[in-house]
Amino acid sequence: MRVKITLACTETGDRNYITTKNKRNNTERLELMKYCPRLKKHTLHRETK
Repeated sequence: MRVKITLACTETGDRNYITTKNKRNNTERLELMKYCPRLKKHTLHRETK
């Protein structure tokens, strides 16, 4: 039931991370604070299709 998702930076639009989530437990889009290598700081990353 776990699916692979891509996390994209909200400021640059770069797709920096790939992770998994359980679609049955988390139906909404995932948002995490992750490190953006281009900006060299932590930014909000959202799940993309």
